[in-house]
Amino acid sequence: MANLQGFFQEFNASKFVLFTSLLLFSILFTLQLDQVIHWSWWSIFAPLWIWKGIAITGAAVGSYVWWRRPQSRLNTEEYIQYKAMLISLAVHLLLLMFELLTADNLDARRHMWILVFIPLVFVSIISIAICVWSVRHDRSFELELFCAVNILQFVFLALKLDGIIFWSWEITFIPLWIVLCISLVGVLYTIIFAGILLRMPDVNADQRRSSTNSALGYSFLVVPLLVFLVLLTNKLDKTVKISYFAATSPLFLTFFTLIITSFGTRGGNQYWFGLRKPPCQFLFGVCPCLQLFGNVSYSLYTTNNNNRDTNRMEPEVDIFPGKKKNKKVEKTVAPVITLEMPD
Repeated sequence: MANLQGFFQEFNASKFVLFTSLLLFSILFTLQLDQVIHWSWWSIFAPLWIWKGIAITGAAVGSYVWWRRPQSRLNTEEYIQYKAMLISLAVHLLLLMFELLTADNLDARRHMWILVFIPLVFVSIISIAICVWSVRHDRSFELELFCAVNILQFVFLALKLDGIIFWSWEITFIPLWIVLCISLVGVLYTIIFAGILLRMPDVNADQRRSSTNSALGYSFLVVPLLVFLVLLTNKLDKTVKISYFAATSPLFLTFFTLIITSFGTRGGNQYWFGLRKPPCQFLFGVCPCLQLFGNVSYSLYTTNNNNRDTNRMEPEVDIFPGKKKNKKVEKTVAPVITLEMPD
């Protein structure tokens, strides 16, 4: 049974915008490196500008709503969400500074790369404290965690691009190799754990399904990243002759998987744009006609006890669940005890 209402309620708009922007930017960046397109570097970074523009606009509107609603300051949950939004805005502004310096340096070659990477290194340093704060307040911190664990990798990249170190790219990516190897161990653990649950008869079917989905999801995330790093290293070291687009294709698969999982990942800061509720619920409140699509549930198979071989796909539409009319069921009345009358 697939329910569109639950599908939209668990939609994470922040992750959808993030991973869609990264996917489009990766495609444009590789096509530019392969000289398939000949755009300016400022145009190549357009998906990232859109991402940062949405984040800055959402934070501005959320701050305006916070200023107009003084009663929200007494609510602890809303105060934590607003504070988390401001922290995320600071991270986005530092990332925007790094992207502006990178686009300018690719276009004009006027800066050293170590200067370009200073905002990114600073983001990585403060991300450690942000991760600790997020754990204490039960907030998500995927972007901050990525920056925190790759701080040494950013330094190596800047030194390599400036020609200060003369290592091969295989050695330059050592911090990233370590992170991916640890992630691969975690993926193997989830696969083994899912296999054990499948062979245990006393385990609930929902637990088996969730563990299997987790194992498949982590596999589609980590394994393509590892393949991407191998192909990119060989491409940069000139050991294989492939295009940048072919070397980056496993990364496209990872971003596409993350975009799909954003529709089933509940969470995200609800104070962006001052919504104070999930985006789809806000959209359904503004446009009630869209609830007709959110209340549709599809049953892939209908089981008939008399004839189990005939299974058909029939949609079950539940548009007005509160206005259902109870069907009259005819009841057969039969006596419990039969009395025999004498002749």
